Amino acid sequence: MAIFAIGDIQGCCDEFELLLDRLRFNPAKDQLWLTGDLVNRGPRSLDTLRLVKSFGSAAITVLGNHDLHLLAVASDPQARRRSKDTLDDILNAPDRDELLNWLRHQPMLHHDAQLKLTLIHAGLPPQWDLSLASECAHELETALRDPAQARTLFQNMYGDLPDRWDDQLQGTERLRFITNCLTRLRVCTQDGRLKLNAKGSPDSLKAGLYPWFRVPNRRSRGERIVCGHWSALGFHDADNVLSLDTGCIWGGSLCGVRLDKAADAVHIPSISGGLPIEY
Repeated sequence: MAIFAIGDIQGCCDEFELLLDRLRFNPAKDQLWLTGDLVNRGPRSLDTLRLVKSFGSAAITVLGNHDLHLLAVASDPQARRRSKDTLDDILNAPDRDELLNWLRHQPMLHHDAQLKLTLIHAGLPPQWDLSLASECAHELETALRDPAQARTLFQNMYGDLPDRWDDQLQGTERLRFITNCLTRLRVCTQDGRLKLNAKGSPDSLKAGLYPWFRVPNRRSRGERIVCGHWSALGFHDADNVLSLDTGCIWGGSLCGVRLDKAADAVHIPSISGGLPIEY
């Protein structure tokens, strides 16, 4: 069995299909890890969801910010719609409810003890070790899977505060912080405050700001983490982090790599992307 990981697809299903072919992924015997952001901005979000769902247990995808945004739009389309969304094909699909229900039952964090690898979409604040990160991810998963809790979550999900972890956080503020870490985090201060408006490359960061994985003494530094989300970072295999968002939707590439043995990363150049880069 081979285990592959692929970065943010964002509806670029042409490239996804080509990459699966190049990797020789076989859902009958292989496993596929996806870093989240399956949908939005690209032209084939519906096809992407249907394809990943069709792989059953052979595919493990965590949820990204665009996936949660889709669920929020489906819950209240007038309140959450954005001009650059490309979600109508999903929202109008005959299998919409089945796909959305499947999506909100996907994990926020996946850990493989045998491989000693953890899959997330974005990042972990420096105060979290793997145990606390797993507990927080489970809290968010539980809220997503309960219809009443999910509605409350989506009504309160958007926002940048609180910006620092506190064990005493409760309710919607606690869930918002967890959501922001797992689906939006790129940059922190040394004392662990999230700087969610910092989106450029690590070299462009102002003094006192750090990529989340380089904050001194972060408690998860001993864990090997697979993630995406940060297209300006690009392919990154250092700091005990394998980051795979290579900006397909922005005209970059879709990246895949084998996880269970040493192998070079495979890149499929963007076909359907080329949107103006947003950092």
